[in-house]
Formats: sequence, C-alpha cells, structure tokens
Amino acid sequence: MTSSPELLETPPDLPPGTLGGDKKRSIEQIALLLFITLPFIALVAAVPLAFSWGGVSWLDLGLLVAMYYIGCHGITIGFHRYFTHGSFKAKRPLRIALAIMGSLAVEGPLVRWVADHRKHHKFTDREGDPHSPWKYGNSTRGLVRGLWHAHVGWLFDAEQTPQRQYAPDLMKDRDLVWISRNFWAFTLLSLAIPPVLGGLITWSWQGAATAFFWGTIVRVGLLHHLTWSINSICHAVGKRPFKSRDRSGNVWWLAVLSCGESWHNLHHAEPTSARHGVLRGQLDSSARLIRWFEMLGWAYDVRWPAPSRIEARRQSASADAA
Repeated sequence: MTSSPELLETPPDLPPGTLGGDKKRSIEQIALLLFITLPFIALVAAVPLAFSWGGVSWLDLGLLVAMYYIGCHGITIGFHRYFTHGSFKAKRPLRIALAIMGSLAVEGPLVRWVADHRKHHKFTDREGDPHSPWKYGNSTRGLVRGLWHAHVGWLFDAEQTPQRQYAPDLMKDRDLVWISRNFWAFTLLSLAIPPVLGGLITWSWQGAATAFFWGTIVRVGLLHHLTWSINSICHAVGKRPFKSRDRSGNVWWLAVLSCGESWHNLHHAEPTSARHGVLRGQLDSSARLIRWFEMLGWAYDVRWPAPSRIEARRQSASADAA
C-alpha cells in the first residue's frame, strides 16, 4: 500500500506507551479518562449554553465544523479506508496529510488505531474482537454491558493489540512511524488551533475561550462519540442488505456526521471498498473526497465497488430489515 522510498528493512525501536509496551499504561488510562469525560461533560453543557445569550458565535460554530470534518475525514479516509484497508493508493504528500488529519481527531496514534481495527475485522463480533457489543451475550443485560464495552470500555482493556503483528507495513514507513510516535504533539496542535484562531480573529481572550470550548472540547467530544458509535450502535442495530459474517448494520441517521462510515454493513461485506454508501440516497462524503483526490491525481488504483460484486452481496428482501 505504501511505496515510500523511505521504507525501512526492519521496524524501528519505538518508545513504550506509544507503539508498544505497557509501562505507561496507568498514565495513559488517566489521560484517556480525562479525554473521554471532559468533552462529554462539555457536550452536555453545550445545549443550554447554545441557547443562552452570547453562548456561541458563528466563529465558534465555524471552527467546530471545520475542525470536526478535518479530523473526521482524516479518520474515515486516512486511518480507516486507506491505512487500514488499502482502498486506494496515495502519493506521499496525501499520505502524510491524511495521517496528520487523522491524528488531529485525537483518537490515538495511527499505528495503534490501524492495528486495533484490523484485529476487529479479523474477529468481528467473535472472540478476539476488541470492541464487539455482543461480547457478553444476547441478553438485555449482556447487550447493555456490551454496548458500553464497544463504545468506550474497550479502550481501557489492559491487553493491547500487537502492532508489529497487525500493522507491520505501517511500521516500515518512516513518515508514518514519526507521525504516530508524535501523536501527543498533534493532540496539542488540535487542541490549540481553535482558541488561537478565535483569539486572533476576535482579538480578545473571550473569543479564545469560547473557541476553545466549542472548537476544541465540544468538537472532540462529538467526534469521539460519533466514531465510537460505529463500533457500538452499528454492530447492534441497523439494516443489513448485504451478506457479511457479522452483525454490522447500516444506520442512516449517523451517515452525515460519520462522513459515510455508518453504512457499515456494506463495509463489512466489502472491507476494501472505497465507497461505503453504495445504494441510492446513501450520502458518503468520504467517498466523494476520494473521488476528487483521484481526479487530481493524488490518489490512484481506487477500489470502487463493482456493481456485479455489490449485487452478489445482496441479501434476500426478507433479510433487509433491521
């Protein structure tokens, strides 16, 4: 997938807690807890603040939307469709840009993210899947517990996916290893961009503060929970028009905010497809951007879904229901 001239013959040594090892696990878990709880609290607080006088400005909303979709497409196009599944090939500048954009989503280092997701596809909704909502069975209590595990609980598991086993290709690329290793720096950059721009544009500390709340805290919380909903909700409910070996479903009301990822049933039926929303009316902004990259010559060998393969994957009409 990656054809950079900087490919290494052997993976470099990587610091524990970044791309391997668990010496810093407790510190990571504390940081992870803060990154989960604080944005979630901000999301809850955002509703009354939005309706109070001076609670949110058009600049704040603009920064929230812009940063949200930069990070979201960095995850969906970069981390997921390109780095994990090889849905297309990318020239070096696009490859680096996608790795940075995905890192700005604050969802973990690139190599770790890809390794976890590849393991998910190898064991989807079976023993070994890092985040299946069916982990604790089909009972109501088991499903509630499983949904929590799939949504966020799995992030705290002591066992980590062996990255040299599941992402050896990425670990041979100097650019990607450097970006993954310096995830903390891109996290700080992601957190800082909205308040810096808000402060400079309004030339006030208040402008920086409100931009930080909406463009950083609320944005990160919203993006995190939308992404995790693909793990939880889309493996518990939704229509399943395509044959797959798991319980992945299409959830239409998540499509726009998930940048097309919630057409999840097709994705598990055809994991390398560059387009997930293949049926009429299924919005998939990630696929649209990949098409534009292809037209510009930045992406090539794109694996667009062939109509014959899509039709062969179709379930019977009676199986299309949720």
